[in-house]
Amino acid sequence: MTVKVEVIEGGVPHTKILIAGLVCTIVCLYLSYLNVVTNTEMFSFFGGLAAIAALIWGSHTIKVLCSYGIGTGVPSAGMIAFGSGVIAMLLATTIKVDVAIPIVALVLAAIIGLILGYLANEVLNMKIPAMIQALTELAIVGALTLMGLAVLITGKFTFVGLTNGSVTLLNSVSMPSYQVSFIGGGLTAVAFLLGAIAIQHPFNACLGPGWKQDRMLMLTAECGFLSMIVAAFMSFALIDAVSAIISLLIALIGWLYTYGEYIRMSKRDAYAWLDSKPIPDVEGH
Repeated sequence: MTVKVEVIEGGVPHTKILIAGLVCTIVCLYLSYLNVVTNTEMFSFFGGLAAIAALIWGSHTIKVLCSYGIGTGVPSAGMIAFGSGVIAMLLATTIKVDVAIPIVALVLAAIIGLILGYLANEVLNMKIPAMIQALTELAIVGALTLMGLAVLITGKFTFVGLTNGSVTLLNSVSMPSYQVSFIGGGLTAVAFLLGAIAIQHPFNACLGPGWKQDRMLMLTAECGFLSMIVAAFMSFALIDAVSAIISLLIALIGWLYTYGEYIRMSKRDAYAWLDSKPIPDVEGH
């Protein structure tokens, strides 16, 4: 038996969240390309904002998927999002046309997600109506979130930018070093976990009879900014200090605001919850 997912008064339809999340993510990724145009790294923070936009979209996708009674699948949904997304992201960075990388990552992730969704429904016989679309969306979210975090940390989303680094020796001579890079230094794994935890925690934390859409999405934004803070600290090793400080300040301001709003919404919902009601299986307030 499956649960029909609808929208009730006050809720934002998933389609609108999907479109808004996708557009905001792609726009922010391309705004980060201003680093190349201006030959600076000051626009790296747009990568973090792209990741947060994707995470908000992705957390709601997990809610839609898990409304079909697979609540224990929340962590695995986050893992499969980034496990499939990292493949698409890394493959996309290798193409020669830099400006096409985000779109190529989107297309590759969609193909991988479609295949995984088909296998889950038809081979594993899960037969969940939202499975194919949800896994397609989550693969895209994983790829674009990882790309956003990579931009935040390195200032670039090309394969060369993610594998080339440098180390300064005692005589102040800068030498190339693969180890001091996003991929060579193992930062891909850290970005993987920062994104996976941020995408799966909000629905797990907010599910239950008192679930509210705006509170869950605000928690997602808060988790995203928290991950951005960690990534901004990591960026000090790979980009100039001024650019890293800009990213860190934006992340801190965003986190303080979203954390305050989440606490306010939690108090609102706790105060309003006066008696026991069935667990809602629909979107909205």
